Amino acid sequence: MKSNVSAGNFAIPQASALSLALSLVFASLSGVTHAAAVDNSTWVATRTQAFLPQVQANQKSVAADASVVTPAASAVQLAQGEPVHVTLSLNLRNEAKLDKFLQDLHTQGTASYGKFLTPAQFAAEYAPAEKDVAAVVAHLSKSGFVNIRVAPNRQLVTADGTAATVQTGFRTALKRFQQDGRNVFANTDAAQVPQALSGIVGSVLGLQNVAIAHTHHRWVANTEAAATSQAQVLRTNATPIATPHSPSQFPAIYNAGATPTASNTVVGIISEGDISPTITDLQAFTSAKGFATVNTAVVQTGPVGSDYSDTSGQVEWNLDSQTITGTTGGAVKQLIFYASPDMSFSGITAAYNRAVTDNVAKVINVSLGGCESDTHADGTQAADDNVFKQAVAQGQTFSISTGDAGAYNCQTSSISGAPGVPASKSTYDVSEPASSPYVIAVGGTTLYTNSGAYSSETVWNEGLSAIGTYDAAGDYDYTKRLWATGGGYSKYEAAPSYQSGVIAAGKTTRGLPDIAFDAASASGATIYYNGQTGTVGGTSLAAPIFTGVWARLQTANSNALGFPAASFYKYFRLAANASLRHDVTSGTNGASSSYGYKAAAGWDATTGFGSLNIANLNTFIKNTSDFAR
Repeated sequence: MKSNVSAGNFAIPQASALSLALSLVFASLSGVTHAAAVDNSTWVATRTQAFLPQVQANQKSVAADASVVTPAASAVQLAQGEPVHVTLSLNLRNEAKLDKFLQDLHTQGTASYGKFLTPAQFAAEYAPAEKDVAAVVAHLSKSGFVNIRVAPNRQLVTADGTAATVQTGFRTALKRFQQDGRNVFANTDAAQVPQALSGIVGSVLGLQNVAIAHTHHRWVANTEAAATSQAQVLRTNATPIATPHSPSQFPAIYNAGATPTASNTVVGIISEGDISPTITDLQAFTSAKGFATVNTAVVQTGPVGSDYSDTSGQVEWNLDSQTITGTTGGAVKQLIFYASPDMSFSGITAAYNRAVTDNVAKVINVSLGGCESDTHADGTQAADDNVFKQAVAQGQTFSISTGDAGAYNCQTSSISGAPGVPASKSTYDVSEPASSPYVIAVGGTTLYTNSGAYSSETVWNEGLSAIGTYDAAGDYDYTKRLWATGGGYSKYEAAPSYQSGVIAAGKTTRGLPDIAFDAASASGATIYYNGQTGTVGGTSLAAPIFTGVWARLQTANSNALGFPAASFYKYFRLAANASLRHDVTSGTNGASSSYGYKAAAGWDATTGFGSLNIANLNTFIKNTSDFAR
């Protein structure tokens, strides 16, 4: 698949007129023409920090022998002609005014209450100004970059260059080394831009590929006979148990009741690579469950000419699509896969941005993430927040899994790079983009049912186990890692106003998750994958359950609901509304019961407010005029 596919019967714009015009203009004019456009006498740092020194320090800290020269310490400079694709994230305009608008959007009595913006309205008021974008393009062109493209919302500018043009354009070298069996590179210095661009360019993405996004799931293959046996247990056992479920069973378990399906709501899935096998498996799932064939579309979000042949994430995209379809009751207006060509932070950010600029999907599922410190250091976190702010302004909701490494998303194996290796059991961190205040962060539970009906949930924590086979070559990592729900407190994101008085006393940063759903391998989802079935757990299951739930609630309320975080924190904390959710009060997400965060009554940093009672919440929304409006 080499070209973008239209979603349904509507054409999705590929580039703005500004992008095309600038590309033509700057391709035809010499660099000298634009030399006066940007003052190069003084340079300033962007949010993109020097990444290589951080990798070197991390490798040194986990090395078994302090005298050993680590791979990053012996990194060598990339050849000057080595190709590099960069993505510049530009700062939003009138951001203080935007922040006030986002608060007023969900505050009754304000002029902005309930008035979602269109992409054009957002661009007119808050996107980077066209003259500023032109200055950025001029700088890139003068530095030697080509194939310069500007996103329709002017937030992202992409370009192709080399290690030499990176040095010229951003004053940093790139060095190569090996990590986790991969050939990788990272920038030696903070990315800089000329002083004239200091208020325009926020981050320069693509200067490292050491840290990438990871999916959040565990796959356990099983036979149809085993699945049938599990279903029999589900029907006959009168004692609460944790057992696998078909995604089609989640609506009954979480009490969808008479809540309509999502037949009038479009759902997006952030994905990667070749999606065609996933669509084939989705058709097998819907056929087996008696559902209608789902209307699907694939929108490829990478640069022209990108390779989308990778299928290594197929289990993840199968889990997302089958869980969303099952949870919606087998009817969703359309599933749009926004497919990045790879799992690079910059590629995934571009996929988020495409879903937002299209403004077609009302709810967007993201079952992946990365160590928050990594995304903060390379500028991705700030870029993502800008995109998510536009989503909130437009009434879109991102549902994002909190990770499967418990409280240890940034502690990784020195062999495979897998997270969740608690070298320091009392040092905690979280996953990004779940840590953004502009998304719904979804944690994980172990779900117990009684004769197929909801019984209770605990914090999902399966303890430590060997990482196992970690690449296509069959390499094995005996390092033990934790499999448990992500949750905790951001190191960088301030606590949003809606969390005031709810998160733990003394905490001043964003707490997560907001809510949680089933994520345990023992009680996970049985899905179709290449002609077989298997059970999948992880917060990559929890997020699409919520995505499906929220899509149903959107259809039930004429797609008039917006980003629901403020309403969750306003109403779920009240004892009178206990029937809206299942509070989870048992368990921890640490390496043992003495570590990590612990569940408690009300909101906590393992499962948030717990899982939702769909029908009760729908009734409450209909009777509460300001809920997510």
